[in-house]
Amino acid sequence: MAILAVISGANSWVAIETYAQAKREWLETFLVLPNGIPSHDTIARVFARLNPQAFEQCFHRWVESITEAIGAQVIPIDGKTARQSFDRNSGQKAIHVISAWASEHRLVLGQLKVDSKSNEITAIPKLLELLDIAGCIITIDAMGCQKEIAAQIIVKKADYVLTLKGNQSKLENAVNSWFEKAQSNNFEGVDHSYHHTTESAHGRIEIRKYWSVPVEQLGSLPNQEKWLGLRSVGMVMCERRQWT
Repeated sequence: MAILAVISGANSWVAIETYAQAKREWLETFLVLPNGIPSHDTIARVFARLNPQAFEQCFHRWVESITEAIGAQVIPIDGKTARQSFDRNSGQKAIHVISAWASEHRLVLGQLKVDSKSNEITAIPKLLELLDIAGCIITIDAMGCQKEIAAQIIVKKADYVLTLKGNQSKLENAVNSWFEKAQSNNFEGVDHSYHHTTESAHGRIEIRKYWSVPVEQLGSLPNQEKWLGLRSVGMVMCERRQWT
């Protein structure tokens, strides 16, 4: 009942009870409720007695079973800072969490708080370890563009799409130089794929152009042998036109 209520927007014990009371007839189609809907105090006491780590493990196993059933193929991993979690008076730093998200089904598969003395680079491997990602495509922004993370994804029988930016400066420079030269020649003689999209909304037009090439086309890249499973490299160009 609590999980369903939270999914529906409940954010307190009272709200969970209110939700359950409103949905009692439906809940009784799959739950045995001989004493009716428990009070919000009872719900609070149950959660207070739960071991947080054990509950989290059980919850992850349940989510994994859903993932298998719906076949979540693309799983973005991203970090967010919880709003209003910073408290200057108590010295509480803002809470930063990373989440694995089944984009097609709009479902959070896993979430992990980033330690205040660490960063996403150390938290992402821990989150990946919790999930069954076999057969999925994992997408991560530049923070997660690390050789060790790429290797972990491949070992877990998944594929990756990682954003390449300045934190891998030598690799980024080599890729940029190659694409600049290929683009100046209109990719003539280069085995590549191309796609573009145009979107119009909120007073602007956004045009995105995508190129992807097999990694062999780029010759020898810096530390290429250390990037386990690297198969292709892509470039995205985005053009935004504001309406006046």
